[in-house]
Amino acid sequence: MLLFLFRRIGLMLVTALCLTIIVFALTNMPAKLETLAKTQAGSRMTDAEVDRWLERNGYASPMLVRYGEWLGVLPGWVRTEDNGTVTGRCVALRGTAEAAGERCGILQGDWGFSTRFRAGVAEVLTARLGATGLLMLWVLAVMVPMALIVGILAGMREGSRTDRALSTFAIASTATPEYVSGVLLIALLASSTVGLSPLLVSWGWIDGPVLFQGNARSALDDITFSNFTLPVLTIALYGMGYVARITRASMTEVMTQQYIRTARLKGVSFGKIVVRHALRNALIAPFTVIMLQIPWLLNGVVISEVLFSYPGFGWTLYEAAINNDIELLLASSVVAVVVVLVTQLISDVGYVYLNPRIRIS
Repeated sequence: MLLFLFRRIGLMLVTALCLTIIVFALTNMPAKLETLAKTQAGSRMTDAEVDRWLERNGYASPMLVRYGEWLGVLPGWVRTEDNGTVTGRCVALRGTAEAAGERCGILQGDWGFSTRFRAGVAEVLTARLGATGLLMLWVLAVMVPMALIVGILAGMREGSRTDRALSTFAIASTATPEYVSGVLLIALLASSTVGLSPLLVSWGWIDGPVLFQGNARSALDDITFSNFTLPVLTIALYGMGYVARITRASMTEVMTQQYIRTARLKGVSFGKIVVRHALRNALIAPFTVIMLQIPWLLNGVVISEVLFSYPGFGWTLYEAAINNDIELLLASSVVAVVVVLVTQLISDVGYVYLNPRIRIS
């Protein structure tokens, strides 16, 4: 097991290095850098002024050199002005030349400065990741039990009416994009003019104008059932169908195995067969899929967070992309890569423990 873990961790580091190089190259293309210069210094800059701004701010070096500076394996760029003032990457990040040091990259904990939010990238990401983490926690608490129940009930009796009904529901939920289901839920439950809310108000069942709020920004200060239900439900419905379908397929396969038939012939009740014999083996594949939902939730909540104005990680990624915030985009990519690779490792280890027959080669 230790050898397996060491190999996986080594592969994770190599994968993370390759992916960050790709993202760095994409975010530091000449057109992106030109847009950054004009955004920060003026949209009417000439090509010569753009070149001078890029050289003055350390973007004129070769890409691999800048990647090494950003990573922290190479010393940050430094230049001395005509008046003797020392400027550079580390000076800009740490405030003074005395505290700057030689290296100031990701490995040293210096994530850069966000041009969109005018704050340190680490500060911005910490707050946004906390908000998305809370959203992910509630989504998983709703999505996983609901998906497992639907999948197990559908797979217990393949071909029955229950199976067909639940399978149709699972397929429909996965086939409906978040921006469609979110808009439908807002129109149905969060509108004061259409949907259920006006009807419930006329009956006197609710005090406010709407049943749920279509804007979740207030959830950052105080999470309530009203302002957090729709974003959680929108994301959970979209992810639930896939997990339910995998669970149903796995349950169907297990229920046709020989040991299940033997248990039936011995007179074991159907409920005990499902709980004691079928369930653990049927959950091996869904466990892997559920673990893969975590990086999807982190990176795939962009639509839902923008739709419901919830300032989490996905909303921040969207803001960084449309405002060409290179440092924030790079840091977000590192976080996303780490989450994906760590959840993959946890998934592989858990898969081995759930199925001891799997050989680790």
